[in-house]
Parts: sequence; C-alpha cells; structure tokens
Amino acid sequence: MQRFDKTISREASSSLKYDGRLETFGTNDVLPMWVADMDFAVPDAVTEALQKRANHPIYGYSIAPESLYQALIDWLLLKHRWPVKREWIVLTPGVVPSLNLVVAALTAENAGVIVQPPVYFPFLSAVESQHRRLIENPLILEEDDLGNLHYQMDLLQLDTCAKEASLLMFCSPHNPVGRVWLKEELLALLAVAKKHSLIILADEIHADLVFTDAQHYTLSRLAFEASPTPSSIDEPHAIITAISPSKTFNIPGLGLSALIIPDAIYRHTIQSHLAKMAVSVTNPFSMIAFEAAYRGGADWLRELMAYLQTTRDEAVAFIRAHIPKINVVCPQGTYLLWLDCRKLNLGDKALALFFVQEAQLGLSNGAMFGRGGNGFMRLNIGTPRANVMKALDRLKSALS
Repeated sequence: MQRFDKTISREASSSLKYDGRLETFGTNDVLPMWVADMDFAVPDAVTEALQKRANHPIYGYSIAPESLYQALIDWLLLKHRWPVKREWIVLTPGVVPSLNLVVAALTAENAGVIVQPPVYFPFLSAVESQHRRLIENPLILEEDDLGNLHYQMDLLQLDTCAKEASLLMFCSPHNPVGRVWLKEELLALLAVAKKHSLIILADEIHADLVFTDAQHYTLSRLAFEASPTPSSIDEPHAIITAISPSKTFNIPGLGLSALIIPDAIYRHTIQSHLAKMAVSVTNPFSMIAFEAAYRGGADWLRELMAYLQTTRDEAVAFIRAHIPKINVVCPQGTYLLWLDCRKLNLGDKALALFFVQEAQLGLSNGAMFGRGGNGFMRLNIGTPRANVMKALDRLKSALS
C-alpha cells in the first residue's frame, strides 16, 4: 500500500476540516473535502525533527536560526532556479496574514488593489477589511469543442484596471481554478505592471504542487531575467512573493511563511509594519518543521505529486464519464478540483445544501471566491484516493 492510501483518523484532533463540520455544514454526516489541507502524514523528516525538539523540556523564546533561511534559499534554487539573497527574506506568521500585511503596509486607504476572481477569498477580505478599493480583473473562462474548461487572464482589461491601482494581488498557481500560468502570460503581466508602476504581490504558496503537464515560473525570477540588465541581481523591482512549506508538506497548522522582497524600501516598510503589530514568528516548532520540510521533504513530495496526479486524472475521467451534469476544470497545479455545477440551475445556497443534504459532501462554495464563482464548488483531492472516488460516487448517486 502506498503511504498516501493510508487512512488516518483526524477526528477529535481539533482539525478544522473534520471537527468543524457541524458548525460549518450543520451536520457531522458529510465527507469533508473543503479546507485546503491534506489527509496525509507529513514527511518523516518533519515528524522526527519535531519529536527531537519536543524531547528538550524547555520551550522558551526562540530566534530563527540562519540554517532555516539557508534551507529556504537552497530549496528555491534547486526547485525553481531562483537565486534568493538572505536579506530579501522576511518571515511572517502565515500567507493570509502576509496578504493583509502587504496591503496595509504598501497601500494607502482607498487605494486601488486589483484581484483576479474567482480567487482565494482572503484576497478579497484583505482589500475590503482594510478599506482599500477592490478592483476586479476577472479571469476569462473558455470552453473548447470537447467541452474542456480553461481559464485565461484578461490582460487588456488588466491594463485598464492598472491605471487606477497601486497593487496587484496575483495567485500563481491559481486557487481555486488550478491554472499554472505560461511564461508568455507572466511576461505580459509584468509588462503591464511596469507600464503602470504597479506593485505585485505574488502568492506562490502552491508553487511546488504542479503536475508534470505544466511548469511553474517564479514571477520575481522572470522579472529579473526580463530586466535590461539581468546580471544586476540587486536591481530593485516591485514584486513581493509569498511562499510557505505549509501546502507543499501539509503543515499549515504550524503557521510560518516568508515574504521574498528584493526591494530594500518595500522590505523596510513591511518589516516596520510587522514590528508595530508585535506578532511573533519564532514558535520553535514552526521553525523546526519549516527547515526540516525543505531539507528532508523532496522525496516525499515527488511521491505525493505522482499520487495526486493519478487521483486527479481518475477523478476528472470519472466526472466526465459518469456525472454529465457537472463539468470540471482539470487543474495543472494544487490539489483542488473546480466543479462547474451551473447546469444544475441552483442558486448558491441551494447548491451548497444539495451537496450537504443529498450528496453528504462538505465542499467549498464557489460563491466565496468572488465574481465568476457562482454555480461552482471546490473539491479537495488531497486525501486517500478511495475517499475521492467515494465522494464522486455519492455525487453521482445524488444526481441520478
């Protein structure tokens, strides 16, 4: 049996995905496939490092060791050919706090901030809760002759939006639609940003979760390469990248991430804002897991991606063959399926109730992801394949 086929009970472990079902769906009798964490045991290297640290009986105030920074630098160079300097790295308590931090630190009240819906819902709340002006550049949904769905960026409309914005919040790979952007698309995006002096916050938390039929390009690295003087790695540029081992190695509950900020002025501004918030990023267990994952998780990740790709392919094939009322966007990255349920002709509340009451499934309602999410549902396949197929069988039965 593959390690990822093993069923591990998460009930009564304070798991949001499992122990939060009653509050979220009104019942515990649903198969939970909503929260974007996985039901897989983490790499052995992470568990062993945490156990070793736990054996030391004092858990006092801690500092981030230089070895942690070096582990991240080594990973980004090995996996993404991105040479990151130590001083560019700012540790943060998570990617969602990072989104809010950048918006607060680098934009003024009522400033225009661009998002590309349907998109991870904290993008929307990070703008609106801090009284910035939300500017939407919706993704374009296309359907080919075979009924396959595919999302594109609307670069022409983005150019218009950028005229009245100071920041673009960019999701790459994209959650929830699963797009891994082409190099040509990213270069076009960079051209728009340069034309309008637009700061880009690139959420690349899913950068390591890309299938073999796609390739992730780090936006910041592309910007350096596209520079007239690409050899000058110290050249300031307005791209801030949010990264974390949390999705890659299934440790989001440990809450540690990083912002990569090449520009010294932006970096100082964000560090100052972070200091004013008095938020600690030095939980000893978070730091131990962060470093251990990047140092010892590569083989585990290769196995994971092979497993998830098979799950993705089988799930997409099953939906297309047996659930004709629902279309599915085949993701190029992430472990999320974006289900097009518009043919069911249900409002968003009715659609959510159908999944809970008829299919006994707990999914994320597409409406929460903003414009273009109505009539969609997001399904998490980061679970043993038997669970995914069980969920699809339930959905097939409910619709028949």
